[in-house]
Amino acid sequence: MDNCNIDRKLDERAEALFARISLLIETARKNIASTVNITMVYANFETGKYIVEDEQQGAHRAEYGKSVLKQLSQKLIEKYGRGWSVENLTLYRKFYLVYADSVNMIDPIQKKSLGKDFVNTVYEIGKSETFSQISQKSFTLSWSHYLILMRIENPSERSFYEIECAQQQWSVRQLQRQVNSSLYERLALSRNKHEVVRLSKEGQTVEKSLDLIKNPLTLEFLGLKSETAYSESKLETAIIDKLQDFLLELGKGFLFEARQKRFTFNEEHFFVDLVFYNRLLQCYCLIDLKIDKLTHQDLGQMQMYVNYYDRYVKQSFEKPTIGILLCKEQNEALVKLTLPDDANIYATQYALYLPNKQLLQAKLNQWAEEFKANHDELEQP
Repeated sequence: MDNCNIDRKLDERAEALFARISLLIETARKNIASTVNITMVYANFETGKYIVEDEQQGAHRAEYGKSVLKQLSQKLIEKYGRGWSVENLTLYRKFYLVYADSVNMIDPIQKKSLGKDFVNTVYEIGKSETFSQISQKSFTLSWSHYLILMRIENPSERSFYEIECAQQQWSVRQLQRQVNSSLYERLALSRNKHEVVRLSKEGQTVEKSLDLIKNPLTLEFLGLKSETAYSESKLETAIIDKLQDFLLELGKGFLFEARQKRFTFNEEHFFVDLVFYNRLLQCYCLIDLKIDKLTHQDLGQMQMYVNYYDRYVKQSFEKPTIGILLCKEQNEALVKLTLPDDANIYATQYALYLPNKQLLQAKLNQWAEEFKANHDELEQP
């Protein structure tokens, strides 16, 4: 073997070894950063707990906030530097009050990852509380995430976003966007009334095609103005340019396959605007974009697309194809009149602006009250 080949093989081995060690180092750094973040979240929670417990001993709560917190802030800043302002201490107090009912103790696994010395120091709360107790809840997100979650007053809504954020590994920006787009309200209003309670306990569950539907689909990130004329081609291009954001809005399990996917039948070419695959349901999802009024011809065309995929593309282990008509204006009555009841096709409205959160919350509250009233009537003897 000549020297050139030997040098090349040595370079390849060094490169492969470098890649493996680099991955190890990057993973270790991420784990360290994550552990530090979670550690500080627990520290902030316990700081809030101490403040509340001490505050409850005072006779004048307002005076407490002005004097004791100010002195406490000065002492902490003097010793530990920035991050201990009165404003931050007030946030830690609120954090404890928001989560006190759901957090009892840190669990043994979290204890090990945070470090024995830190945990023993921070959680020396009382002999009756031991580390063998398993918490009802453990903090898993960063402090920046909890700053957003704390602003959500509805406990069910807050729980939903926390579960989804942990499961989907949303960034702070993504979490803020989902809250601003009223994801919880849109999912709740798109579901069977009996299934809404699952949102706060399990997050978004994907078990059937209807679980994928949001109404409306919020596409404010595209940067298109509703009052400005645009074509379906421009809408499609904008979606492709912002594909990561679009996948986030679509929800769990979506994988992008193609745009303007062509198939040929009887020597005639047809094009599906967007083709996705959902790995959770194991099925294709076809999306056609409609900026004009929805027609029965649009529905018939989508039915043909779905039939083709079910008969010629779908494999035996996969579930039936889903068709979604993304419309500027939804016409549910036309869908029901045109398609059979078992059709796996949905017309979903899209919006180019963030929805009115207060309006959706009011609608959801009214909906919940009506459901509760009807449920109470059924239970009466």
